Amino acid sequence: MFQITEVVKNLLIINVLTFLASIVLTQSGILNTQDMLALHYPTSPSFRPYQIATYFFMHANFLHLLFNMIALVFFGNQLEVLWGAKRFLFYYIFCAMGALVLHLLFNYVELHPLQVALDNFRDTPSLDNFWAFFNQTNLTQIPENAKIFKEMSNQIREGNPQVIAQVYSEMVSVFGAKSNTAMLGASGAVFGILLAFGIKFPESSIFLLFIPIPIKAKYFVPVLMIGELYLGVNQFSWDNIAHFAHLGGAIFGILLILYWEKFGSRF
Repeated sequence: MFQITEVVKNLLIINVLTFLASIVLTQSGILNTQDMLALHYPTSPSFRPYQIATYFFMHANFLHLLFNMIALVFFGNQLEVLWGAKRFLFYYIFCAMGALVLHLLFNYVELHPLQVALDNFRDTPSLDNFWAFFNQTNLTQIPENAKIFKEMSNQIREGNPQVIAQVYSEMVSVFGAKSNTAMLGASGAVFGILLAFGIKFPESSIFLLFIPIPIKAKYFVPVLMIGELYLGVNQFSWDNIAHFAHLGGAIFGILLILYWEKFGSRF
């Protein structure tokens, strides 16, 4: 008979209760829990230090929660049996911190040049600084925007102060939207669990709803990580997923496993 291990069970309960509480509190208008507890970029006015410890108990919607909790139960259970409760819990939190670190690092790499271009346009509203900002966004890739950007650039070239002020305001808005986007969910920790499962149980078969045949963990996990890297690098406009957070959880996971194999664990 299938039994859920102690840490996995408690993590499952905490995540589900947090999700339900978030729905109740947000819909009742008492407070916006995602704004308070999800992880914001440190320069965002919504950032709070405690979000480092709360973001991976928050979920955007039911499917987000469901998929993470299914993976936690079916893969985390076996790892907790293998490692023990304390070691598994430490691994889970360590991977969540890895997701945070890589996500914030990626955000810095993405946002810092935008901030520089924004400041440069404010001080010197030239065409070079205009394109230095907008070419780093996906806005210029949308065909219907071509006429708008052409008209903006013509007005900037002519030094129209009203248009320059409007363009700067739009830049601030775009930068704010990017820097205020929050990260939430247990996916980083779960990807660390999937990575560990692939290493410790490589011959185990994984069954996916959309693929009618079993796939061995040693094949599924590498393909999954490569897919995350591809999606993260390309930053598709339809994709609002923190792929580098997933990879951060997996990278920290493998580093911790290698450390344990070489130096052992205190747990």
